[in-house]
Amino acid sequence: MTTSQDQLASRLPADAPPAADAVAADIDAYLREHEEKDLLRLLTCGSVDDGKSTLIGRLLYDTRLVYEDQLAAVRRDSLVHGTTGTDFDPALLTDGLKAEREQGITIDVAYRYFSTRRRTFIVADTPGHEQYTRNMATGASNCDLAVVLIDARHGITVQTRRHSFIVSLLGIRHVVVAVNKMDLVGWSQEVFERIRAEYHDVIARLDFSDVHFIPMSALQGDNVVEPGTHLPWYQGPTLLHHLENVTVITDRNLIDLRFPVQMVVRPNLDFRGFAGTVASGVLRVGDEVMALPSRRLSRVTGIVTFDGPLDHAFPPQAVTVTLADEIDLSRGDMLVHPNNTPRLETEVEAMLVWLGDAPASVGAAFLVKHTTQVVPGVLAEVRYRVDVNTMRRLPAAPDGELPSLGLNDIARIQLRLHRPLMVDPYDRNRQTGAFILIDRVTQATVAAGMIVDRRVTRGARAAGAPVSQHIRREESLVSAAEREALLGQRGGTVWLTGLSGSGKSTVARELERRLMAAGHLCTVLDGDTIRHGLNRDLGFSAADRTENIRRIAEVSRLFNDAGLIVITAFISPYREDRAQARDIVGAERFFEVHVNTPLEVCEARDPKGLYQKARTGAIAQFTGISAPYEAPEAPALVLDTTRLSPADGAAAVQAVLAGLFQGLSESQEEGAAESGRVAPTSATGPGRRPAPAGAAGTGAA
Repeated sequence: MTTSQDQLASRLPADAPPAADAVAADIDAYLREHEEKDLLRLLTCGSVDDGKSTLIGRLLYDTRLVYEDQLAAVRRDSLVHGTTGTDFDPALLTDGLKAEREQGITIDVAYRYFSTRRRTFIVADTPGHEQYTRNMATGASNCDLAVVLIDARHGITVQTRRHSFIVSLLGIRHVVVAVNKMDLVGWSQEVFERIRAEYHDVIARLDFSDVHFIPMSALQGDNVVEPGTHLPWYQGPTLLHHLENVTVITDRNLIDLRFPVQMVVRPNLDFRGFAGTVASGVLRVGDEVMALPSRRLSRVTGIVTFDGPLDHAFPPQAVTVTLADEIDLSRGDMLVHPNNTPRLETEVEAMLVWLGDAPASVGAAFLVKHTTQVVPGVLAEVRYRVDVNTMRRLPAAPDGELPSLGLNDIARIQLRLHRPLMVDPYDRNRQTGAFILIDRVTQATVAAGMIVDRRVTRGARAAGAPVSQHIRREESLVSAAEREALLGQRGGTVWLTGLSGSGKSTVARELERRLMAAGHLCTVLDGDTIRHGLNRDLGFSAADRTENIRRIAEVSRLFNDAGLIVITAFISPYREDRAQARDIVGAERFFEVHVNTPLEVCEARDPKGLYQKARTGAIAQFTGISAPYEAPEAPALVLDTTRLSPADGAAAVQAVLAGLFQGLSESQEEGAAESGRVAPTSATGPGRRPAPAGAAGTGAA
């Protein structure tokens, strides 16, 4: 040990934290270790008085990261403003505003920074009151993990639901549910398990991928940093242990290169670079890149930083990029890989959180800030609002009133822009999928938006699409009962949905063979067949995918009206499109089957080599790789083709169909006979095909 290290060690107090020992042992190793630690951004949220500020104060205190003068000040203030009845209220370490201390609540977002030997943390302490929901949304916007606190005495409240919905909306997938104040319910395991079951019901429709439940007492410190002695029935990690070990780096999008240009760097005649922060993807020296919106191509010759050149850069590094060609690039432009580009849109649909005190109506004009670009825009439409307490859709406005948005409203809207923006869906890329609205007069931020991957509303094509005029529907002279009597079956649609390579078409063909052998007239519609003819004019954009499914549903309905059984095999990745197909076909004869095969299995099969092309960027917007797949929420049947052969899968579908629909009923037969158009026949006569048990038409679950 060097002399300076000896002197440092001699000054350390007896109860110095472990980090202090590391400093004394090897200051260089200690600094190097801290430089290499990763960062976790988290927030605490929940209802008022659930103990959010107390929890953060306890974290800081028990990790011995509070300076002595801060601790002394908190002890003094605890005698005046404390709510714990002791000389130490941990909440006062974060509640710094005078109004917060007087009322004992959190009003503004308070950020605290601390570090352990494993990780560095930035904690946002957000308010619980409904009137400060906008502050909570602001604090959550850049976080990787949310700690949702629940008072064990009160259980799940309206604000618990509201904050959980906002956390999900903002793309936070990692959640810790901290059931706090367990000391006030006698450390009851029964209370904890009841709250856990209730919260699972709350988040059933939310997009969380990682949820952990931890019982604790923030005031007394049990299960915050150390386990404590009051919860022997809980065998899980403490809060700090979980925060130190949760994996969030895989949440970053390292596939889609997005480099928004912030400024042009021109220090001398020999250097011209483009500075910015890598929003997503990996940028390497030698990469071919495309400049948007000009679509000019060039190659990366250098990546420069203050600390020296790099051979590659990744998010969220701030770098300066030099290119081989002299192309026109300026603030607001973007560098991407040529075969993996964002959408250039003048109209976007988004979920919007309204933060402004003054309401906004349809037609209002704003400045839209997206990455490094600011463009004028207009609120073109409010499609619906969301009741965050029940998570149900509400009408955009009461009957007879114009749609408008008020403080803390969350709604799905359409925004019309004066210039194209380079956008991605928010659930794929939080940097290029987010924007804010700025009031053009006051320059205040009035809304935060998250772009959704849909430009077409359910049941209708994109705004402005042509609609046939001067037409009317003609009724057939042959009834549905007569057609069913002739075929001995009811028409219906079996809708197979799943990833490419999941086995949809194989199961569909096998099901077709089985139903035909059982005497039922049916046909298969699959993606390749349809796109070679009927839908050959459609691409794979969100709007074209929706139109593709709409046309297929219309054809299926016509076939069903004629009495045929239709078996479709389409990826159909969006729930909204499949719901539209159900509406078109008719819920009573629509049977949805989810061919649920894991992505890695589909990619290993890759019969057409599409996944490999998508990974290299040769195919843009490929489901499962660069575009999302929304699994059915309540399919009539789920098939796992990793365990079932195509024949077994088809047999499973056929068996369920037999339970849903029977063959032609006697009443239908009699009705057709009474009409005089179709003579009744025996079960094996020429007027109808045999309809053995177990082979029936189709319908909805």
